[in-house]
Amino acid sequence: MKRKVYIESTVVSYYTGQPTRDLIVSARQEETRAVWPRLLEEFDSFISALVVAECRDGNPVRAAKRVEAIAPFPVLDTTEDAEALAVALLQKGAVPESYPEDALHIAIAAVNGMKLILSLNFKHINNPFLFGKIRSVVEDAGYVCPEICSPEQLMENNDD
Repeated sequence: MKRKVYIESTVVSYYTGQPTRDLIVSARQEETRAVWPRLLEEFDSFISALVVAECRDGNPVRAAKRVEAIAPFPVLDTTEDAEALAVALLQKGAVPESYPEDALHIAIAAVNGMKLILSLNFKHINNPFLFGKIRSVVEDAGYVCPEICSPEQLMENNDD
């Protein structure tokens, strides 16, 4: 059985991003491009309506590339349960209140039974200092908390 993965917007942005001389960004782009075929073949990969909306924002040419990249993935709706969990994540300080979209990504993934959240948002989603709070809030709400990892971490664990 394939593992269910939620692909957060930052991953799409790195996948479709223009070449850069910034070594860290370039390395993250390469790891993301390396993992992308696996997301299509080896995992049950999902995005959300929120990812679609975020991918449509910004420069029209870049947005078109992002929208094209996510076309193969099923889209999860934003439900009342996900919205309630996102509010709890914000109110309990698991995600800063000024970043409700980040809380909603986590909530949509949890409510829909994702095993993993793939994210390059190291501030509010893929952050080891916040993950304990995130897990606690998600589990207190009655859901299993997805593991959160980067494309690089997913590539390192290719035996699973």
